Amino acid sequence: MSQNRTPEQNLIRGALLPSLVVGLLGIIAATVTRGKAGLLAALLAQIVVVMYFTVHLVVSSISRNLDPLTTFALAIFSYFAKIALLGLGLWLITNYTSRESIDRTSFGVVALALTLAWLGGEIRSFLKLQLHLPLPFSANLSSDSTSDSHGEFNNENGKR
Repeated sequence: MSQNRTPEQNLIRGALLPSLVVGLLGIIAATVTRGKAGLLAALLAQIVVVMYFTVHLVVSSISRNLDPLTTFALAIFSYFAKIALLGLGLWLITNYTSRESIDRTSFGVVALALTLAWLGGEIRSFLKLQLHLPLPFSANLSSDSTSDSHGEFNNENGKR
């Protein structure tokens, strides 16, 4: 991963690729098995899942330099806003579309597969990102340092 990108950009890039592959496979499978209704359901699932998870990463990038209380408030607000909008969207789909126009089963199966693919890609990207971060205190330790049971480091220089 490039060092010029932010961690959020690396995470979204790592999550988008498997999601797009799974989404494309889901669109093909839903179209073959359910026709036009499956196609529309799979496309809608792709849009909903990608938008839902992208909001999380956008909030993360916005709150990078904020104090913890503001970050917490922003995260909670975004979570409840996503849940409310997701509920509203599902309510609209249920009440204003027919089962013949958007296949509910295809939507659910593709949405679950996309969610798993997104989370798997994001976790994989996060683990790759962590490999490039320095471990705390690794540069300060010498062979004569010892650690007590509380993680405090003692050596002859009195450094932690």
